[in-house]
Amino acid sequence: MNDRILSLDAFRGFTIAAMLLVNNPGDWGHLYKPLAHAVWHGWTFTDWIFPFFVFISGMAMPLSVERRWQLGLSRVTLLLQIWRRAALLILMGLVLNAVPHFDWNELRLPGVLQRLGLVTMLAAPIVLWWGWRGRLAWAVLLMVAYTAIMLMVPVPGADGVVRTGSLEPGQDVGAWLDRALMEGHLWKQSRTWDPEGLLSTLPAVSSLLVGVLAGQWLLQEGTRAAAERVMGLMVAGLLCLWAGEVLHAWVMPINKSLWTPAYVMSTSGWALLMIGSFHWLLDAMPDQRRRAVSARLAHPLVVFGVNALFLFVLSGLIAKMLAFIKPDGVHSLKRLLVQLIEPLGLAPVNASLTYALGFVLMMCGVAWWMWSRRWFIRV
Repeated sequence: MNDRILSLDAFRGFTIAAMLLVNNPGDWGHLYKPLAHAVWHGWTFTDWIFPFFVFISGMAMPLSVERRWQLGLSRVTLLLQIWRRAALLILMGLVLNAVPHFDWNELRLPGVLQRLGLVTMLAAPIVLWWGWRGRLAWAVLLMVAYTAIMLMVPVPGADGVVRTGSLEPGQDVGAWLDRALMEGHLWKQSRTWDPEGLLSTLPAVSSLLVGVLAGQWLLQEGTRAAAERVMGLMVAGLLCLWAGEVLHAWVMPINKSLWTPAYVMSTSGWALLMIGSFHWLLDAMPDQRRRAVSARLAHPLVVFGVNALFLFVLSGLIAKMLAFIKPDGVHSLKRLLVQLIEPLGLAPVNASLTYALGFVLMMCGVAWWMWSRRWFIRV
C-alpha cells in the first residue's frame, strides 16, 4: 500500500461509488436526470462515469509497467501478462451477463468489462513499444479513423435503408457491424445496436491512452515539482474540454453510446481536472497538515478504490440476485426492500434515490470490512 498513489485510489473510489449509485436505483422509472444516461446526443453526470473508469485504467498502466520493468521483465512478458488480465476482464463480463439465466442464443456479448478488457488488450502494445509522442499520435489516429468510418462509409440501417454518415440509433456503421457479427447478442433494450459495440472500441482506446499519458506525467515525480505536475494536469484538462466542444460543434456531437471523439475529449478533460484536484489535495499539497486532513476526508473513497473491480463485479451479482429472488413467490427481494422505504412518504424519485444510496452504503460496508482485513483482490 505504501507504493500506491493515494489520489489515484481516491479517484477510482469516487468513480466506482458513482457507478454503484447510478446502476442501482430503486425504480428505473423514477430518476433524477443527472442519474440517468442522456437519451442519445448530449451528456449527464452518469455518462461521465464509465470513461472515467477507462481513463483510470490507463493511468494505472504506466505505473504498473514501470514497477515490472524494474523487476527485469521483458516487453513480451509484460504484454502477455496484460493480455491475460484483459482476457479475464472479458470473461468476467460475459459471466455477469449470463447470470442468473444462461441462454447462449440471447447472451449479450458486449458490456462494460468486455470493453475494458478489449481497450486494455489493444492499448498494451502501444504502451509497451511507444513513447509519449507515439501514444498521443495513436490516440489521435484512432479518433480520426473512427470519424472517417462513421461519416463516410454507407451502410444499411436497421430499417434496411442505406445511409452515409447517419448518427441516429441503429443507423450508424457501428450498429451495422454489431448486427452483422453479433445479431441476437446485443443490448436487449435496443436489439439493433449496443452502447459498448465493437467499432466504438477504437475511440475508447483513445480514452485509455489519454489516461496513460496522465499516468506517465505523474511518473515524473522526481524531475518536476508537485505544483508543476498538478498544473500540467489541469491545463491539459481544460484543453481537452475545449477540443471536445469544438468537435461537438463541427464534427460529431457528444454521444456516449457512439463514444464519439467529442465524448472522448470532454470526458478526458473532466477526468484530468478530477485527478489533478485529487493529486493536489492528497499527494502534492506542500502543507502536510492540510494534506493529512484531506486524506482523512477522502479515506472512504480510497477504501472503495483499492478493491474497485471486485466491488463492481460483486455489486452486479448482488443486484441481479435481488431482482431474481422472490421470497413470497411474487415480489422480488428488491421490490420488498423498496416497500420498506415507502412508509417514509418520500416522492417516488427520492425513494428511488434512497434505495440507491442504501445500496452504496451496503457496498461501502463490504469495502471497509475488506480494508480492515487488508484484503486487496486484483486481477
